[in-house]
Amino acid sequence: MAGRAKFGRSSRKIKKEAELDITSFMNLMIVLVPVLLMMMVFSRITVLELALPQLGEANEQNIDVKDQRLELVVRANHIAVYYPQGYLVKDIAVTEQGYDYAALQLVLRQIKQTLINKNIDKKAATLLLEEDIPYQVIVALMDTTRSYQEVLIASVVDAELFPEISLGDAPIKTNAAASDESTGSAK
Repeated sequence: MAGRAKFGRSSRKIKKEAELDITSFMNLMIVLVPVLLMMMVFSRITVLELALPQLGEANEQNIDVKDQRLELVVRANHIAVYYPQGYLVKDIAVTEQGYDYAALQLVLRQIKQTLINKNIDKKAATLLLEEDIPYQVIVALMDTTRSYQEVLIASVVDAELFPEISLGDAPIKTNAAASDESTGSAK
């Protein structure tokens, strides 16, 4: 009997079925889904479209006004703006704070306004860069060249400058003094 009582007590225990309570999980999802959706907007990737310069050699005398290129030659110590290619419009020196993007944008706005006055709709510009120009500077130059902010009827809008940007290598500087030294030492 003692054996039965021992088994009887354990057999009398009634096992309850586990109940699944998902209320707290649903509350978490209600909060988490909108937060994740908002984060998607902030982690958006911006893509800049670039065009490569054409490889064909053109005769400079036969270039139509609409085919003339705006070139920005970016060096470590200055930015030179050429329009049409080969004709210097402005040479902007680097300041203590870095490249003078405001002065560059002012020159580009003047060129754009001159073109608009001549009924020329030019949207292309070429950035010719030296080798060691930092990536952040390249992106800032592209942003400066593409558009500028203007106040229009009590709101700030982005006005278009030259949104079609091509990248290329800056022409190699030719130093007459360096070539004289090399020819002088060879004699």
